[in-house]
This record gives sequence, C-alpha cells and structure tokens, in this order.
Amino acid sequence: MRVAWIGLGVMGYPMAGHLVTRGGLDVTVYNRTAAKAEKWSETFKGPARATPAEAAKNADFVFACVGNDDDLRDVSIGPDGAFQAMKAGAIFIDHTTASALAARELHSHAKAKGLGFVDAPVSGGQAGAENGVLTVMCGGDPEDYEKAEPLIAHFSRMRKLLGPAGSGQLAKMVNQIAIAGLVQGLAEAINFGMKAGLDMEAVVEVISKGAAGSWQMENRHKTMIQGKFGFGFAADWMRKDLGICLDESRRNGAPLPVTALVDQFYAEVQKLGGGRWDTSSLIARLQNLDKR
Repeated sequence: MRVAWIGLGVMGYPMAGHLVTRGGLDVTVYNRTAAKAEKWSETFKGPARATPAEAAKNADFVFACVGNDDDLRDVSIGPDGAFQAMKAGAIFIDHTTASALAARELHSHAKAKGLGFVDAPVSGGQAGAENGVLTVMCGGDPEDYEKAEPLIAHFSRMRKLLGPAGSGQLAKMVNQIAIAGLVQGLAEAINFGMKAGLDMEAVVEVISKGAAGSWQMENRHKTMIQGKFGFGFAADWMRKDLGICLDESRRNGAPLPVTALVDQFYAEVQKLGGGRWDTSSLIARLQNLDKR
C-alpha cells in the first residue's frame, strides 16, 4: 500500500509520522516549504516530492492537511494538484479545517475522476496530533470511509462517519462553536476570581470536579492564571475557523450571537499582538480592559 501526505504543519507533520511508526506504511510527502519535507524525510525515511501531483502518483491514499479552502483547492485540483496524478480508485482524505462547500466541491471533482474523497477535519490540537489521540469528524461515502478508517486510526482515538460529503466540516464547526463560548466563559471566570482575591488554582481544583469542569479548564487554567499563551491552537486559526462557522450560519439560518461576539474578542486579541497566542488568550483581552 502506498500513501502520500500533503502538508506538514504542526498537525500534519506528526500525523504523517504516525502512519510510518504505528502503521508501518510507506509514505511520500509534499510540503510547500521544502525544508520541512526534507526534515520529515530524514526522520521517517520517506521520500519528499516537489509537487502534490508527484507525491500522489501511484498512491492508494492521499492525505492533506493544509491551511484553508484556497490552499486545499491548490493541492488537490490545481495544475500541480494531487487529483491530476491520482490513479482510479485512490482515496483523498482531507484533514484541513475548511468549508463544507469546498468539501462538497472536491467530492464532486473526485467522483468525476473515479476517486474517493473523505472530508475529515480533526480536533485535539498539536498535543493530540503528536500523541496520536485526535478526534476525527468525517463526511463522505461509506465505502470510501471504510477503506480510509484503518489508516485514520493510526493517529486518532475517535473517528466517525457523520454523513455525506461536507458533514465532517459541519461537525468541526459545531466543535469550534462549542469551544468559543466555553473559553470565553472560562476566561471571565478566572479573571473574576483573580480580581476577587481568590487562589484560582485551588478554586479550579474544586470546581473542575463538578458541573463546570471541562478539558479547557483542566488543561489551560494554570497557564491562563500565569498569563502564558504558547500552548497549541492559535487565535489566528480560531478566527479563520469561526469565520467559516459564521459564513455557514448565514446559509443555514442558525443564529450564532455568542460565536460572533467571541470572534470579535479574538480580533481584539490579534490587535494586542496575540495572533499566535493560543485560544485561552481571551483572558489577556479582559486584563487589558482592566488596565484602561
């Protein structure tokens, strides 16, 4: 079995690595920055190619994890994209967080060429990718998912087909909508407690075992208290994802008032110079307001 991987960012790099170390698969890679691909090749002993099409040639499965809709279209249906070289019956698995429209578009292109396509955005952040414990939300045809699922299992602890093409991307939007409000609530709670003079580590130790508990509270409260924001998913990326959610909400009519508000709060974080801070940096915005 031959596998290609396109996109070796903070998520794609370790995910592709797990296909080698856990799956024992032969993986050929492409990355826009060639030095990153060369480094991956040295570590995992798989060849790097100069274009997505070259990487995808003769592959049974082609994975992608890139930045946005435009990047995804470029590496798949662009002039040097993977679809130009994939053999009939091969399956393209997209881990990019992109729009449902893009997923449906590429599914249609794939089927016209006799290819499979699964949209499969992930949740779990850089740590989840490195530890191989991601959650993967999938959309596509059942027969394509069934073939792809054993490979996706090498870097995930939960994966599920949720409906036709685009359903994975829609589920990722649900995920990001849920996280946005939760992180804002946690930021307000911790900031409030600190203003009140409480020992917030002690407070969180207690309330995290009750109804207020969450992954965000458990894993981010200490760094939020310390004002450290270099731990995973960046505010810039969250704004991109929330923009996708808000665009989709305008199409399906679902109101997202809290999501829209939190998106603007992240815009303020960006203005503070925190575009690369992690999503828990919403507390920095509150503390900046306190100083005015």
